[in-house]
Amino acid sequence: MAEWTEKDRRQYEHIKDSELDRGHSEEEAEEIAARTVNKQRRKEERTPNRTTQGTGNPNTSLEDRTVDELHNIASELEIEGRSKMNKLELIQAIRSKRS
Repeated sequence: MAEWTEKDRRQYEHIKDSELDRGHSEEEAEEIAARTVNKQRRKEERTPNRTTQGTGNPNTSLEDRTVDELHNIASELEIEGRSKMNKLELIQAIRSKRS
């Protein structure tokens, strides 16, 4: 499938600069920008990957993340029974584990 377009690159740089302005480190800003651009590419079906392998943009609420992203977070937190949980249950389990 096609690589990033010039528009994707401009969006990446804009998001990265915004995240740096918000006080994120260079590495965090790059990760957030790449995740955001890749999520948009998936939404527009410009990538063979239909689901994310990541945990989503850390600046977005858990409610705004996909079930796949929540499953990935739950996996990192080693939450038992996550494969059978729906979105609301995953959010509750993640919040409970983090507190």
